[in-house]
Amino acid sequence: MRAAHPSTPIHPHLFSIGLTGGIGSGKSLVADLFQARGVSVIDTDQISHALTKPDGLAMPAIRAEFGAAYIAADGSLNRGAMREHVFTNPSARLALEAILHPMIATQTRLAAEQARGAYLMFVVPLLVESGKWRSRVDRILVVDCNESLQCERVMRRNHLTEKQVADIMQAQATRAERQAAADDIITNESDLGALESQVDELHNLYLSLSTKK
Repeated sequence: MRAAHPSTPIHPHLFSIGLTGGIGSGKSLVADLFQARGVSVIDTDQISHALTKPDGLAMPAIRAEFGAAYIAADGSLNRGAMREHVFTNPSARLALEAILHPMIATQTRLAAEQARGAYLMFVVPLLVESGKWRSRVDRILVVDCNESLQCERVMRRNHLTEKQVADIMQAQATRAERQAAADDIITNESDLGALESQVDELHNLYLSLSTKK
């Protein structure tokens, strides 16, 4: 673990962590464990889903940009169709990001301003890829596991083929890149007890550091 570094956090008064990891690494489970310990957790994926649900704030702009083919029957984003579209079409991906990213940033900041707790944890799946979070948080925490286990988990959870999972992983930062960006690493390759022990150790560290902010 590296020492804390100067930064410009989203919330200027609360110590903050950026939590990330590759698909299937167990980010959500780790975030839940921290939240159970009283940490204020803000999940940018959950914010994105709220923006793209029926009557979500992003849906009018998405409909105008992409058309009805990418809107589900209930008025939400057709995630499967959109995922396939942007995965093979960089300009479409940029157009979707131009709609969603400013809205996610606004909602993230609003949630941070309302947060209560000793410190904040932002769950950001593409934290390393974005290149923008290093200055926004005090520390970066990576949930790590070997790539074969990642693939196995995602295939089982999302009912995808091995090639589909490999394509998703190929589009993300490499395991080595995430490790290089990390101040702290949690290894999620064993049982829940081992995971909770690592969470407890880091939670105590973060509580200590939060009193010095």
